[in-house]
Amino acid sequence: MTIPAAWAAIVDDAAIFPPGDAPLHEATAAYGARSADDGADLVGTFVLRDTDLPLARGFDGPLSAVVTGGAGQLAGPAGLCAKLGLRLAGLEIALRDLDDPAGNVRRVVAALADLDTEVPVHVELPHVANSSTWFAAADEVAAAGLRLKFRTGGLEASAFPHAHALARWIDAALDRETPFKCTAGLHRAVRHTGDDGFEHHGFVNVLVATRMLFDGASVDQAVVVLEQRESATLVEAARELDLAGARRWFTSFGSCSVTEPWADLRGLGLVA
Repeated sequence: MTIPAAWAAIVDDAAIFPPGDAPLHEATAAYGARSADDGADLVGTFVLRDTDLPLARGFDGPLSAVVTGGAGQLAGPAGLCAKLGLRLAGLEIALRDLDDPAGNVRRVVAALADLDTEVPVHVELPHVANSSTWFAAADEVAAAGLRLKFRTGGLEASAFPHAHALARWIDAALDRETPFKCTAGLHRAVRHTGDDGFEHHGFVNVLVATRMLFDGASVDQAVVVLEQRESATLVEAARELDLAGARRWFTSFGSCSVTEPWADLRGLGLVA
């Protein structure tokens, strides 16, 4: 089975992260055992913490390592993967300096200067009240040729950005020609209210909004798409737009479940 390019490798398997919290050995085994009928083609990298790398010895899939410390720890995963024979496919780091995120990005860039790897590096910018501070940090990410990472959910309501904020982030990434990925809370295709009572973004909503913003839509128009709950309306837009082309920018999202996004896409008729 070959799935449409719009959905190929769009899910980064983050089964070991909350709320899934799967044991590492079970999660890596499930990754390797997944078949095309189970959505194997939907999955890209396996996401784990840098501190988990020693326990992943023998895993032969592509790994995205989440750096658990500051910029000074960026070199560790690359060296450890080389030593253990693991296939590092990406690095992810969250900025910790809320007062000076742009300066924090510059420290990340300096730490990467001596790093002998060409894997994509995704920088998660913090939610800050001052938009100009956020945009200044995004400028630094773009200037260094790094990628952005947007947190779209979590275990608290504050971790879920409003649609307008997410639309502005996506628009900013496109303005800077910077690819981005999303993480957390994005395991279902269409926007909905979760069992946790939080408003969850849908990954199809995000991809459609990305395509529309790239094609010249306004942020307000993207907000309407991000807030769309009618699956039939969203599916119609998904079929009319070049979503495969939008994957150049919205590269993937981390999800503790592969079963749910796979079932949703099949249920919507977007994959056979």
